[in-house]
Amino acid sequence: MEETDKKILNILQKEFPLTEEPFSIVAKKCGISEEEVLARVQKMKNEGIIRRIGAVFDGAKLGRSSTLCAARVPEDKIELFVTTVNANKNVTHNYRRDAEYNIWFTVSAASAKELESFLDNVKEKTGVTDILDMRAVRTFKINASFEL
Repeated sequence: MEETDKKILNILQKEFPLTEEPFSIVAKKCGISEEEVLARVQKMKNEGIIRRIGAVFDGAKLGRSSTLCAARVPEDKIELFVTTVNANKNVTHNYRRDAEYNIWFTVSAASAKELESFLDNVKEKTGVTDILDMRAVRTFKINASFEL
């Protein structure tokens, strides 16, 4: 990866400018044009290096409920299960693991009741009932950024 791309990624992760034209500021910090920054960001998105650019909020401080779930999903129900889970806009991660509990996902909701309703709906629509609901009782990681 080129040094300029690394610099752009570090800025996007740690000090994204909250202004009307944030990529112009990123460009100035990198010593390149805004157009080049946008082209590089688009290239990194196309390559899967950048999945999304967006804010990360502390849901609990906003009164939201969230959980990490692990589900034991039979092979013949994986596609239906994943599609059902991903249909909820509040699902932030959903991935497969090579383990007994083979589908893991995180989801947030406006309330604990809404979260329960979502999980009940997933169970009803998919027939998969073995879903571990592992709500955090203590925060261990408050920031995830990677120095490049």
